[in-house]
Amino acid sequence: MLKVGIVGASGYTGAELLRLCAQHPSFQVAYATGDTQAGSRAADVYPSLAAHYPTLQFDEFQIERLEGLDVVFVGLPHEASLAMVPKLVDKVACVVDLSAAFRLKDASLYPRWYGFEHSQARLLASAVYGLPELHRKELRGASLIATPGCHVTAATLALAPLVRAGLVETTGIVINSITGISGAGRALKQSSMFCSADGDVTAYGLLDHRHTPEIEQEIGAQVLFTPHLAPLSRGLLATCYARPTGVLDTQALQAALAKFYEDEPFVVVSEASPSTKAVLGSNVAHVSARFDARTGTVIALCAIDNLTKGASGGAVQSANIALGLDETAGLTQVGLYP
Repeated sequence: MLKVGIVGASGYTGAELLRLCAQHPSFQVAYATGDTQAGSRAADVYPSLAAHYPTLQFDEFQIERLEGLDVVFVGLPHEASLAMVPKLVDKVACVVDLSAAFRLKDASLYPRWYGFEHSQARLLASAVYGLPELHRKELRGASLIATPGCHVTAATLALAPLVRAGLVETTGIVINSITGISGAGRALKQSSMFCSADGDVTAYGLLDHRHTPEIEQEIGAQVLFTPHLAPLSRGLLATCYARPTGVLDTQALQAALAKFYEDEPFVVVSEASPSTKAVLGSNVAHVSARFDARTGTVIALCAIDNLTKGASGGAVQSANIALGLDETAGLTQVGLYP
């Protein structure tokens, strides 16, 4: 068994990591931190974990307890990860960071989009972006993995094949993305309270959402990105609009997606419009595309579970590749329905 550490295990992505590790044939959680819940049993904070983790406690962070572990997942705020990860990379076999601290290859973007200067140029250059569908080769043997943002995962899976095939223009792409409330994290916020979120859909991060440069980096195109918060516990649907580079139809778009993802275990290319319910609790992305001849517009869509494929599931998938394991280990390909 491989020894696993989870830093920040008491948050939603941490709880999802615990769930996935519980069903992983090669992972054993050796240490789980959660400073705000230190001393609490995981089963008391998340009763869904009780059967597998009846005695596991969230501990205060002690870096020496991570030394020698096979993989450490870091689920902390961006600047906290930036400070901690450099202290870990030489002490564990593989570090998987779920923050944005090592996602952007251009360090000069961090002050504008995240409000801090990036101080780890060497690690930023060596970090591998954790989207296997685009970076599987680089992930093999990686010692530092930067897990994508949830909106970025969906938008990239919908658009990257079309951009790479030269089917759509690389300017003027519009991405409208709807996400569930769990994407805001476990911390109490006015916008995520029941009376605020129930029966409401709100656009946020207008014109300056911090996932914008990450999406542009991975797709290789200019985008206008607008996320929306919907009254869902979990789930994410990205609807993307682009202009064709030439004569195009729906069949050609679907064929391009099918070719790009023909060997991917966690991507389903479907004629049906993707839905968040279809991917609930799974590490699978559903993608589809249409061409509207009347307006000359390409529509590309992707649905994922924001906590699984959009965060913790994608992190485990990347870790599996880095560690030489079966890529699908511990990851369900079947969603929950109803």
